Amino acid sequence: QVQLVESGGGLMQAGGSLRLSCVVSGDIESIASMGWAHQAPGKERDIVARDFSSGRTQYQPSVEGRFTISRDNAKDNTKSTVYLQMDRLKPEDTGVYYCAASHTNDYRWDYWGQGTQVTVSS
Repeated sequence: QVQLVESGGGLMQAGGSLRLSCVVSGDIESIASMGWAHQAPGKERDIVARDFSSGRTQYQPSVEGRFTISRDNAKDNTKSTVYLQMDRLKPEDTGVYYCAASHTNDYRWDYWGQGTQVTVSS
């Protein structure tokens, strides 16, 4: 089992920056890829950034060049922290952000965090 706990959300003006964190614990060696999903009000949840086990990253066009996903593994492999650096925020970035983990590098997600709210004012 793997547990994901997000933090770092909040209220920010357009053009500002936020950094979200996701602490991953449990059987982290079984995790291949990590991602961040965005759920805007009244919309479905969509993965906007992904970090593959190879180190390759992938972004939705709406966040490309503004958001950066990164992963930091503890030396003893007891936990991992995944970050989402969000720069040049836009009001349409508002929503709940979820951390996700997958045992594979395909498009199935096995674990989700509880989500953290991000609100960007114009």
